[in-house]
Amino acid sequence: MSQLHKFLFEGLPVRGMLVRLTDAWTDMLRRREAAGGYPEPVRQLLGEMTAAGVLMQANIKFNGSLILQIMGDGPVRLAVTEVQPDLSLRATAKVVGDVPPLAQLEALVNVRGQGRCAITLDPKDRLPGQQPYQGVVPLHGDRREPLQQVSQVLEHYMLQSEQLDTKLILAANDQVAAGLLIQRLPIEGEGNLGGAHSREDEIGLNEHYNRIAHLASTLTREELLSLDADTVLRRLFWEEAVRRFEPLTGEQGPRFACSCSRQRVGQMLRGLGRAEIDGILAEQGRVEIDCDFCGARYHFDPVDVGGLFTPDRDHPPGPVAVQ
Repeated sequence: MSQLHKFLFEGLPVRGMLVRLTDAWTDMLRRREAAGGYPEPVRQLLGEMTAAGVLMQANIKFNGSLILQIMGDGPVRLAVTEVQPDLSLRATAKVVGDVPPLAQLEALVNVRGQGRCAITLDPKDRLPGQQPYQGVVPLHGDRREPLQQVSQVLEHYMLQSEQLDTKLILAANDQVAAGLLIQRLPIEGEGNLGGAHSREDEIGLNEHYNRIAHLASTLTREELLSLDADTVLRRLFWEEAVRRFEPLTGEQGPRFACSCSRQRVGQMLRGLGRAEIDGILAEQGRVEIDCDFCGARYHFDPVDVGGLFTPDRDHPPGPVAVQ
């Protein structure tokens, strides 16, 4: 089953996480096959984003949805991964053109340099007037050069938004989506020469982080996809004192789940307005809505639509009809 492993380096302000999505990832791909699926480069992009989304959600422990979006001007106009606090996840992409074989990030979403990455944190229980937090970064580095990998984009984002040095290794194929995160933790008094730690202490701690991040960077794509967590951590950090925690798996770990429902689709249709929906009925005889995340199909006939727009109706019309 899919697993998330957390670990610390004893005596050092450095933490790590390793995620391997197996059944969660293949379940997601299988549900998209009925709609034609995605080209291989898009599957790889979504897999890396999904693994990264799990790592980021588990890292910040946010009580709400973490939504990772990459959008741009290439054949992939939008790729989205959403991870809930319980690590349930889903992902989708909007493809509008031909995807070149073996296309990398730039060719997929950043053809004319207009690509960007957005991280949205949507609280589960919003206060009145509270809005989701969103941070956006372009798909290029400080030197305006295009970033070629999802991992580089997210490292750049976390350094800008959290001021935390982070190393990410991501990989995905049709069976596994996996990721390794190494992050340097802030320490009390850091950046303040009058605090508990001197500048020399900070330099030394950076050296420890840099050593561990360098070890992580030696992990190859093939190793990340094919080796189990025990083997990966032993291969990389056999000289380090690593304290590991019980892996999260099953109902406590990463798993595919879609939050779509007939009621939510009905609310969306009401938002379009009666005139718009009546126009679709006149042309097609019924309204059909497919969920982009899981492929579920919802049907609304004229009677269902009438129920949607009945005043003071608080429950969804009719039984769920999913094909």
